[in-house]
Amino acid sequence: MKFDWIQNHLDRLAQTMVKAIQGLAKPQPNLGIMYNYGKGVPQDDEEAVKWYRKAADQGNVYAQFILGFMYRRGQGVPQDYKEAMKWFRLAADQGHAEAQYILGLMYSNGKGVPQDDEEAVKWYRKAADQGHAEAQPLLGGMYLDGLGVPQDYKEAMKWFRLAADHQGHAEAQFILGKMYSDGLGVHQDHQEAVKWFHLAADQGHAEAQFNLGFMYHSGQGVPHDYKEAMKWFHLAADQGDAKAQFNLGFMYHSGQGVPHDYKEAVKWFHLAADQRLAKAQHSLGVMYGNGHGVHQDYIKAHMWLNLSASNGDPDAIVMRDALSKKMTINQIDKAQELARDWKPSSGK
Repeated sequence: MKFDWIQNHLDRLAQTMVKAIQGLAKPQPNLGIMYNYGKGVPQDDEEAVKWYRKAADQGNVYAQFILGFMYRRGQGVPQDYKEAMKWFRLAADQGHAEAQYILGLMYSNGKGVPQDDEEAVKWYRKAADQGHAEAQPLLGGMYLDGLGVPQDYKEAMKWFRLAADHQGHAEAQFILGKMYSDGLGVHQDHQEAVKWFHLAADQGHAEAQFNLGFMYHSGQGVPHDYKEAMKWFHLAADQGDAKAQFNLGFMYHSGQGVPHDYKEAVKWFHLAADQRLAKAQHSLGVMYGNGHGVHQDYIKAHMWLNLSASNGDPDAIVMRDALSKKMTINQIDKAQELARDWKPSSGK
């Protein structure tokens, strides 16, 4: 049985090669795929490009798209955005939704063409009209920000809702939540905001998890519930969301939904401070200044308050200057040196 399967596979491979060599367009993309992924032949991106090109030159839309993709990535050919644009456009003109979407991205980012929001909108719309899950929210975003089109919250809402309802797109669900929360294009409706935040948060969307936590913390659209707020802040914080990390620190510091725990508060303030969140750096400075959850250390306190001040927190300036009166000149010099040399623990 195994031998029969291998022999049949080899027979099909031989037939595909013969047809490709004879110049028939249909098998050529298949042969390109085989070289691309090493299926039945040694993996060879350059050979894959050769066969994709033969089919693309004969108008095969799939081969045109893949060839554009190869040039965009520099796979089997030198990276060349202009050449990628050429092949994506050929595929897009044949109605290939993914090619249309990528053309929109390339015009948005100015890759291979001058940056052009109006042209980006044109291609996003073509893909979005075909139900492309990524093009729909991007088109919504263009209307939301007024890029390439007049700003139009209702039109933005239309495209976000299509992506959110029909595609289950988490980012679109999150943005719908924000629009209902802020009253953009719709009457402000916290309960509707919670609904959309919940859908996105359940898919692991960190910002939606943070916003859902905030809604529970403040009792907007849902009953006030610190434990539920903690749950969602934790999920977002574990994904690196700095605002969620700060809020967790605040809740541990204040004993909201959990027992007071200064050490746990310091942990979360530190993670957010490492991401240059000014209010977290301020809070961490206060913790070091008071010796809460850490050994009291005026030098580190001054350093964190100085960093917070440099990131735009005016209250940190007042705190830092008040702390300076309790420090020696040498201590202040050391703290300033630490602030100048500071780098996040993450290396970012």
